[in-house]
Amino acid sequence: MTFLPVEEQLRIITRGIEKIVPQEELRKKLHHSKNTGTPLRIKYGIDPTGIDVHLGHTVPLRKMRQFQDLGHQAVIIIGNYTALVGDPSGRDEVRSKRLTEAEVETNARTYLAQVGKVVDMSRAEVHRNGDWFGNMSFANVLALCGRVTVAQLLTRDDFAKRYREEKPIFLHECLYPVMQAWDSVEIRSDVELGGTEQLYSFMLARDLQAQENLNQQIAVMSPILVGLDGVRRMGKSLGNYIGISESPYDMMKKFMQLPDGVMKMYFELLTSVPLDEVDRLLAGHLKEAKTRLAQEIISQYHHQMLHGSAPGVRTGVGEAKLLSQEAIEAAARWQSEIGGEALPTDIPDVILDATLLTDGNLTAVKLLTALNLCPSNGEARRLIQGGGAKLGEQKTAITAHDQQITVTDGLLVWAGKKKYCRVKLA
Repeated sequence: MTFLPVEEQLRIITRGIEKIVPQEELRKKLHHSKNTGTPLRIKYGIDPTGIDVHLGHTVPLRKMRQFQDLGHQAVIIIGNYTALVGDPSGRDEVRSKRLTEAEVETNARTYLAQVGKVVDMSRAEVHRNGDWFGNMSFANVLALCGRVTVAQLLTRDDFAKRYREEKPIFLHECLYPVMQAWDSVEIRSDVELGGTEQLYSFMLARDLQAQENLNQQIAVMSPILVGLDGVRRMGKSLGNYIGISESPYDMMKKFMQLPDGVMKMYFELLTSVPLDEVDRLLAGHLKEAKTRLAQEIISQYHHQMLHGSAPGVRTGVGEAKLLSQEAIEAAARWQSEIGGEALPTDIPDVILDATLLTDGNLTAVKLLTALNLCPSNGEARRLIQGGGAKLGEQKTAITAHDQQITVTDGLLVWAGKKKYCRVKLA
């Protein structure tokens, strides 16, 4: 196995990551992996408590795909036993509904089909943690619980808060982080992916691995993706989510409602658009930046690509560079049905000498300067290169400085957003 240089791997891995614990150990593991040709085992656990994968779920899944594309081994844990408990992380009270084993298994199959839109399932290991927990005797469970103190459990923010507020903490909830940590022992993980609220379980896994004389895993934690409200974490119950199986047009409509302040987070966590390019996009017209964001992400999950290219996931490692046909059509439909702006009411007429035309045509640069929309040929060229020169009520972009424009009486010409006129031939 041939791996990229460690610093190049770290550049890709650390994009959009909030915390790595312990950070220096990750570099050491990557060096050992490269020197020995041994892939790292990258763990991500999923409790199939629902069936809809939304963009919040894809943040660690995209990171797993990046590790895959760098040559490492993806290991997905389907928590068919932990789902019976319910993850207490970040919760102020116990879950009200307990799933049955049959419900969990039905959800798992649907969930994996959607995860396959992000992770290359042909190169991934998939384990159900019921394979080991289902075979444990009660004596085994007691022995495992004997490795963790109540004081350790109460260092978790969620449990500590509920304890202070005298809200009940049920015993089965206390088993959840222990079960999650034991999964890491069973599959011998080198890296575990998840959100920052999982830090306690990730660190407990390191303790249990050390007790078993195994190499200890590294926690690679992403920030929590906020939803369409721009405040709370994305979630179906909150109605602030974008599902990856929604239609391209429905996704586009939701993206265009996204608050401006969270766009950088979405670009960083959900795309591989270079961050300097992101800064340029956000410094320009935010509607155009939002459209680009939507198209980048829609193309990952709806990908009948132009020119027959395969999309992959835009992870930065051997990914496709084209937007999908579905994403382009969704943006055009949104613009046509919702996003169109009414024409200005004060469009001036500008007289153009018809003798300047050759067979009814004029180059784009000459048209812009003749209409006094640009003071010089150089300024006209720069405007065209920047995509600001457009024609007609549909604002069709002029793409080249020497483009032959068919000039008719009443032609609407745009030079940016604030300069425009209609041609009056004379």
